[in-house]
Amino acid sequence: MKLFDNLLDHFNKAEFTVAPQKKLKTISADFKKAFELTLVFYKGNIIADGDITLASLNIKTTKTVNTKAADLKIKGSMKVGDVEKLFDKSFGVTVQIKDIAGKILVPNNITIGQASRKEYERFQHYRSSSYCRGR
Repeated sequence: MKLFDNLLDHFNKAEFTVAPQKKLKTISADFKKAFELTLVFYKGNIIADGDITLASLNIKTTKTVNTKAADLKIKGSMKVGDVEKLFDKSFGVTVQIKDIAGKILVPNNITIGQASRKEYERFQHYRSSSYCRGR
């Protein structure tokens, strides 16, 4: 069953696109709808205000946010850690992916699809959001 689920992740209709002009809360809501996971944006070491766009985040963080980057596409077959790195590489933005309730960080070494199916619960090393940074 697991192999079949992982294969389906490659063809799943759920594909998530990030446009730099969207508000952070819209991007997060779309991500939650697509994958049943929470996408959290940071400015520095604190969670960013959801009412700002990626362009506005540029003014409020020490990192340079690339608001001219092409739209980013995320699929269920991508690993959580790779998606987080892709946000940093494409937009210069720090994100973390958590469970649907936004309380548990999902492990970097599983796919978005596996995280959507809560397969991270089988891992002994998942962490609560109190360990939010420094994975």
